[in-house]
Amino acid sequence: MPMRIHFTAEDMARTRLAPGPLPLVELNLALRVLQDGSHPLRFDAWRRHARTRLAPRTRQLLDLAPAAGWSTDIFIPTAPGPSGEALEAVRATPTGYLRQDLEEWAHLQRRVPSWTSRIPEEPALFQHLVDTLTHAHDQVIAPCWPQIEQLARTDRSLRLRHLADHGMEGLLSRLHPQRLRWRAPVLEATTAAGHSGDIHLGGRGLLLVPSLFRPSHPIINAGAEPQPWLTFPVLGDNRPALPPAATAAALTTVPHSLSALLGRTRATVLAAIADHPGCTTTQLARRTGTALASASEHATVLRTAGLTTVTRHRNTVLHTLTAAGETLLNASSGA
Repeated sequence: MPMRIHFTAEDMARTRLAPGPLPLVELNLALRVLQDGSHPLRFDAWRRHARTRLAPRTRQLLDLAPAAGWSTDIFIPTAPGPSGEALEAVRATPTGYLRQDLEEWAHLQRRVPSWTSRIPEEPALFQHLVDTLTHAHDQVIAPCWPQIEQLARTDRSLRLRHLADHGMEGLLSRLHPQRLRWRAPVLEATTAAGHSGDIHLGGRGLLLVPSLFRPSHPIINAGAEPQPWLTFPVLGDNRPALPPAATAAALTTVPHSLSALLGRTRATVLAAIADHPGCTTTQLARRTGTALASASEHATVLRTAGLTTVTRHRNTVLHTLTAAGETLLNASSGA
């Protein structure tokens, strides 16, 4: 049975789209993705890259955000905000909240590392964990955050179009049709853990948050302030879901092996097409910082090699990766 989120007319009026992903929510989800083998085309290159950058002490964070089951909420501030503000809010978490959240979390786990019970009682240990959280953010989220924000902006424009054309009910029904079903006045959410229950928003509305690291199931935080939030997957340009290769390209820099094979600029053009499927040549030039003629030349070489393909929309050429291009990009990302 799904979770049932109940809306009143006041809730519908106060429900809104977040400007973009929440950095520490994405970090929490990224730490979980780091430990499992889900969505290999999307995340394997990022996993290999991230594992080389994280210090051994990050193991403690993984204990608190396991691949399966529940993760603790102590590293997710109740109020959304930029990463710097969010980290400072976490650092100032009251001891009482730490103790309550960790006790509730331990209740839901099959096995709990014994050291976690010391967190509320040892301020130095908690501050060390926040330092480790900052390190993890700086190493695996911050480098690709501009690309994540760009994908989220594209998604937001599509969602706002849904809102303008179909109203709030139309937006809710199109958030994630496989996992979120609108049955007025209830939004049914199928979570990864399969939990059921009822959430009454109480006039606060719902904050709808895009997520790159959670493409399969929504996450719900009913206790967040000033309003509960719900994640939904980032879309691609006019697509029902973001193509896996676009996620992979957004989360990794252009690999050295690919640059050696194609040349730095051509490799960047290939990665940009993967990151923005359906982009025009003008957009490609802007996103790669090259002249229009240069971008067109490199795109032509890639197309001739069978790594990309083009479709025409009126007088515009749209570039998209082929299966061969996806294979090359993701294989080289692991090199």
